[in-house]
Amino acid sequence: MSTRNAKTSSGGEEEAPGTRNVEQNGHMGEMRRGQVILGAYLIATLELTFLFMQIGVMPYLAKSLGLDSVGFGYLQTTFGVLQLVGGPIFGRFADRFGTRNALILSCASGSAFFLLTSISTNIPLLFLSRLPAVFMHGLPGAQKLITDLTTPSQRAGALGKLGLCFGIGIILGSALGGVLSTKFGIFVPAYVGLVGSLLNIIIAMVWIPLQTKPTSAHGVTEHSTSEAGSMFSIREILRLMKFPGVTEVFIVKVFAGLPIGFFLIMFSIISMDFFGLEAVESGYLMSYFGVLQMVVQGLVVGKLTTHFTERTLLRLSVFVFAGVGLAMALMRTVWHYCIIAVPLVFAFSLLGTITDSILTKAVPSSDTGTMLGICASVQPLTRTVGPTIGGVLYKQFGVSSFGYLQLIVNIGLFVYLLKSKIPLRELKSQ
Repeated sequence: MSTRNAKTSSGGEEEAPGTRNVEQNGHMGEMRRGQVILGAYLIATLELTFLFMQIGVMPYLAKSLGLDSVGFGYLQTTFGVLQLVGGPIFGRFADRFGTRNALILSCASGSAFFLLTSISTNIPLLFLSRLPAVFMHGLPGAQKLITDLTTPSQRAGALGKLGLCFGIGIILGSALGGVLSTKFGIFVPAYVGLVGSLLNIIIAMVWIPLQTKPTSAHGVTEHSTSEAGSMFSIREILRLMKFPGVTEVFIVKVFAGLPIGFFLIMFSIISMDFFGLEAVESGYLMSYFGVLQMVVQGLVVGKLTTHFTERTLLRLSVFVFAGVGLAMALMRTVWHYCIIAVPLVFAFSLLGTITDSILTKAVPSSDTGTMLGICASVQPLTRTVGPTIGGVLYKQFGVSSFGYLQLIVNIGLFVYLLKSKIPLRELKSQ
């Protein structure tokens, strides 16, 4: 592996003002490390809030421009494909040019996204506004920063707290988007997102140090073995998949929540047709999910990582997912769904946190960004294929089909995890 001085960036730049003395005896001071991680949480929370503000008003903006439901589906698919392609590229960028530069890229892309949305007075401009989404990956950027600054035993707990950011983003974003668009106009959430994204750039430049990768005893930082390769390289993805346990865990990550992912993609239609909810009631349900997310990831997941190994927690998440599938197959009312939402959010949160932690430990520290970028592509993949597969399941077999498919898939995965000998570093948080 090539090495570089920890005081220079990958482009050979000098360390930015305010970031000197970050390294002390080859390691960032504990207090400074905590402040930087707090900065990552803040950036992720703000970016998610602005994004959910826009997601909430996007159907109304699209409708006002004359886009029908089919066209809106194409718009959503375009966003999903761009995020799917951009995830691994963003991760490689973070490994090669540093996490701070990657976060700045994400925030700058967010600024372009909201700027283009704010001037989208016709359908072509609205589709054009989706293009910057290819590099809008603030959450994976924050995960990368936390991965750089935590020990393997601390990682699952620290990553789990990002769920608080997600929950806050859902609640604040959904509420603010509705209020701002109703009282001040449909484009106002985009204006707020633009200003907020510019603020996030400043936070990243001032708060995040230029160098966050762990340093060796000689004060040098290891970088990826593939620096000379292209930013998007299928060969590099395949290389990471060859590390022990990576392919097996990634398969579990993709398939364990896939049927439920199809259900959630179709939820706006299901909430109207199956549950008979109005738009306001659907908004309340989204806020309920946000609160659950905050409670589960803020209070539950972190505690579990201190008492159980990741192998045990991975099996637990798959087992709970199987139970959720059975419950969804028998579900009949929205109140049933509100009860099922508790183990559903728990399983999603636990699976995401544990698999991200396992996969970043399984690859060299120089490749954690690329690995997180690959992990970040799972949700866009679901959003890309979900409307088609979910539409067929719902139309042909009804809501219960999502539950039965979830049950069958996760029983298979649970048996696989019990019998397989996936090599995991059995660590618990300290």
